[in-house]
Amino acid sequence: MAYYEAGDGRRVYFEHYHGPKSPVFLIHGWGMSSRVWVDTIEALKAAGHEVLTIDHRGCGQSDRDFDDLSVNAIASDVEGIVRQRGLRPVVLNGWSLGGAIAAEAAQRLGERAAALVLTCGASPRFTRTDDFPYGGERENLLAMPGAISANRAAFFKGLAQGVCAKDVGQPALDWMWSIFMDAGPDVVKSLLDLADLDQRALLAKLAIPVLSIVGGKDVILQPEVGIEAAKHARDGRLVNFEDCGHAPFIEDGPAYMAALLDFLNGIRS
Repeated sequence: MAYYEAGDGRRVYFEHYHGPKSPVFLIHGWGMSSRVWVDTIEALKAAGHEVLTIDHRGCGQSDRDFDDLSVNAIASDVEGIVRQRGLRPVVLNGWSLGGAIAAEAAQRLGERAAALVLTCGASPRFTRTDDFPYGGERENLLAMPGAISANRAAFFKGLAQGVCAKDVGQPALDWMWSIFMDAGPDVVKSLLDLADLDQRALLAKLAIPVLSIVGGKDVILQPEVGIEAAKHARDGRLVNFEDCGHAPFIEDGPAYMAALLDFLNGIRS
């Protein structure tokens, strides 16, 4: 357990597990926390990897009263932790909103980034435009604050139920709901930052391998978004979990880890 001083007396929570193999930095999705990665952390540690996780600003055990909860701000926290810890080139693995954060952090880190993994990542775009017909409607995203404030518990319970396409059991759904409910009052600001975010040019410029993992039955983020991410990346690869929804690492953990470790084993450390 550790904290990164992010300025103005505010702190970001992170965890750092040591290991002989290349470090993997896990970046969770919107409204969640590093708790959601527990099985992935254990599997990566068992495979010998150094592992780091972070709680976004406003989430988990990080401070909640940040003024800036943007993708860029959270990516700057990831960058700061990597530099502060003096890590070897790191593999950044971002889930959902965390994918956009991981992509931005990879750009910031330059040669300190070894590879990028987008796990149902919100990159290159979360919302559709005339020249990008995938993702959600911008207007629906902007309506999120009202939907949350109308009934916060019901909103997050519904979101937890929509994460997985496979039947993961009621205990897992209750667990995800509990993590969502622990999010701070301003976390929706991070989500709203995706309304106009466009990382197509960013992905094209990254001189590192990019693995895009999609769920074929994802109802939170169209799988076509992840397919486009692999196409836009200079060195893009795609793995499609056809029967999974928005969280293959929860829905089919062994297969997810096999795909992730296969990718990691092919990266130069």
